[in-house]
Amino acid sequence: MGALFTDRHRYATWVRVEILASEAQAALGHVPHEAVEDMRRARVPDPERVAEIERERDHEVLSFLAAYCEDIPESSARWVHHGMTSYDLVDTALGHTLARAADLLTGAARRLRRVLTERALEHWDTVTVGRTHGVHAEPTTFGHKLAGHAFAVDRSLARLAAAREAVAVGTVSGSVGTYALIDPRVEEHVLSALGLATEPAPSQVVARDRHAQLLQAVAVLGACVEQLALELRLLQRTEVREVEERRTGAYQGSSAMPHKR
Repeated sequence: MGALFTDRHRYATWVRVEILASEAQAALGHVPHEAVEDMRRARVPDPERVAEIERERDHEVLSFLAAYCEDIPESSARWVHHGMTSYDLVDTALGHTLARAADLLTGAARRLRRVLTERALEHWDTVTVGRTHGVHAEPTTFGHKLAGHAFAVDRSLARLAAAREAVAVGTVSGSVGTYALIDPRVEEHVLSALGLATEPAPSQVVARDRHAQLLQAVAVLGACVEQLALELRLLQRTEVREVEERRTGAYQGSSAMPHKR
């Protein structure tokens, strides 16, 4: 997950978007095919070099393009970013990255749901104390408690799926989203290759409520995981000791207190 949000990965994704857009432009006869080949051969700009240029130019996208074009012959470099605006590049790449991040979260959440479901069924008849406000109430089962957490994760997965669909969107539509300087077929090629949908009414940027929807879904999933973790922590207290986490024989819970688990 962390690798998706490094500068190096971001610039690699930007290069991919630039090449895809140039491929489409070349197919339409707007960019020389030789220029596209030169773009493919160029290296992904080093983040330190981009930062160095940005200290002078005060614009990250222009600095990225300058660094990228240093490795491209001048006759071909002039065709890089042809017809595009900065956020055609930035937001389309971001949509691709956020979709991949959502896929990783979805995979982890599905594994958690599976484990919770299996343990809930395993302990469906394991009687335990039910509590309200932390005080003994009526008997329940450990499986019933785990089922509540499993359903919470399941609901979070539904929210995450909807957010993933909402955020997996890009635009290559020009300065104010009107396609005045770029053929819509360029956008179609880029987004199809990246597995993204089209922003139906772009301005200069992809609609920001899409990103907010993903953030909300991630936050709710995180709250569900935190609720489960807190429940297990409370049940592991010495005076309760209803559950224990599996540990290796070599595990030590403290450098000062060897009796801790």
